[in-house]
Amino acid sequence: MHAKTDSEVTSLTASSPTRSPPRRPLYYVQSPSRDSHDGEKTVTTASLHSTPLASPHHSSSAASHHHHHRKDYNKPWKQIDAIDEGVFEAEDRHNNTLPRRCYFLAFVVGFFLLFTLFSLILWGASRPMKPKISIKSIKFDEVRVQAGADASGVATDMITLNSTLKFRYHNTATFFGVHVSSTPFDLSYSEIVIASGYMKEFHESRKSERLVSVAVMSNKIPLYGSGASLSSTTGMPTVAVHLKLNFVLQSRAYVLGKLVKPKYYKRIECSIILDPKMIGALVPLNNSCTYH
Repeated sequence: MHAKTDSEVTSLTASSPTRSPPRRPLYYVQSPSRDSHDGEKTVTTASLHSTPLASPHHSSSAASHHHHHRKDYNKPWKQIDAIDEGVFEAEDRHNNTLPRRCYFLAFVVGFFLLFTLFSLILWGASRPMKPKISIKSIKFDEVRVQAGADASGVATDMITLNSTLKFRYHNTATFFGVHVSSTPFDLSYSEIVIASGYMKEFHESRKSERLVSVAVMSNKIPLYGSGASLSSTTGMPTVAVHLKLNFVLQSRAYVLGKLVKPKYYKRIECSIILDPKMIGALVPLNNSCTYH
């Protein structure tokens, strides 16, 4: 063997290719699959052929790739957390809405119960507060009987009467006024109505009273044979006769507007003696009437 010269060694060295450092495999962690039930992490190996391990570009790429997978790993859990929070918020809203509806319903029911109870209390308190009615007197200004005929032409005695009835009305209620109306004031003789009166409706305030006057009148009412005791040559009754007066007073109270309206009815009957000597004078009726 011949010893190699320096030129040969140099030639061989120049012609030999430069060897790159050995490539090493890189490792990265992949996020667990959603279908995995045991939560184990899968480790995958991969070789990067483009850049050596030691190069800065390789290091930055690996770091970026690893950071990207960390983002992918965290993203599904963030989505799950957001879904869970949305479900919890929806449940909280549902749980908060139901009590509010219950509170509103309870308020409405309680209000109506209290209102009904209050109305019943007022209605019960108003029952004993019935109005007081007292018939005072009647005055016959004119009583005249004369011969005549009815609408069909039948001959009979006819009576014309003009009188005034007075009574006192007292509203005893403490909390409310009353509206007062009545049926006709019928004055009858031998079952025949010989005169009638109509009272004008009025409103009486609480704890107040008034004296009411009603005109009871008639004009040529047929008596059909019942007027023998009343007829005379002068046209005036010559003897005392018994008359009967009856009517009904209705009192309506408005406790709470038109919601609570207690009503009071009073049927009144009076026995009156028509004395020819008392024509034009007051006839007291304090002890001559009954109240039902």
